[in-house]
Amino acid sequence: MPRARLLYVTDLAYPARGRHYCDEDIELTSRLRADFDLALCHPRDATALMDAFDAVVVRNSGPVLAYRDAYDAFRAHALRTGARVYNQLTGRADMAGKQYLLDLTAAGFPVIPTADRAAGLELLPRAERYVVKPKLGADSIGLRIVTAGELPGLTDDGVLVQPHIDFAYEVSFYFVDHDFQYALYAPDPERRWALQPYEPTGADLDFARRFIEWNTVGHGIQRVDACRAPGGGLLLVELEDLNPYLSLDALPADRRDAFVDALKAALHRFLDAD
Repeated sequence: MPRARLLYVTDLAYPARGRHYCDEDIELTSRLRADFDLALCHPRDATALMDAFDAVVVRNSGPVLAYRDAYDAFRAHALRTGARVYNQLTGRADMAGKQYLLDLTAAGFPVIPTADRAAGLELLPRAERYVVKPKLGADSIGLRIVTAGELPGLTDDGVLVQPHIDFAYEVSFYFVDHDFQYALYAPDPERRWALQPYEPTGADLDFARRFIEWNTVGHGIQRVDACRAPGGGLLLVELEDLNPYLSLDALPADRRDAFVDALKAALHRFLDAD
């Protein structure tokens, strides 16, 4: 029986701060080749190549801002042809921009309170400093820290505003499809990508699963990024549902193997689905 053919989309040369896209994707594809026939390509080449493969796996492909035209063409082609794309192109979190932070704030979810520049600033908790970031931003591109006095001078309506929170640490929860795999945290708030394994409590997992269930991705890898707020609870920072970096090098070998096995099984299910 012929093996499934996967087109694995990655930007091996993207200079990610504190992360090694190249190393992670070389390692992961070397493991996936045990089950699939696989080729790697840059995100700008995906549309031209994808029709020759059974599915496209989007991994460490970098911020879409760097190739917006190519990504829009890729999405349009995939939706028009019914191509299988993993992650599914149905996400309503980072895959669609940062609007979801506003939506979740309005719906009362445990998220860092977020407002549009043009409206809602009076509803934010008072703070000495605020985080301002583009609605279509990624990887901290365009992020600024401003004082409360600077807020009235902002004129860009394409940004979001959040109170700056002095959190204890950031923690990320990683899911394959809707199945929890592992968690990692950064004990030093100044070193976001210096990650260590984290054993979540039941309440932590309930928090993370709430966002996975809210989202509309049945097949895909998602990362729920949260911060431990001063009151002790978790607040959502980001729900990455397009191409989350996995930090596999921070895991012990057995957990890394378990993740790869889970991903292989999920891809087989995805390919076999009607």
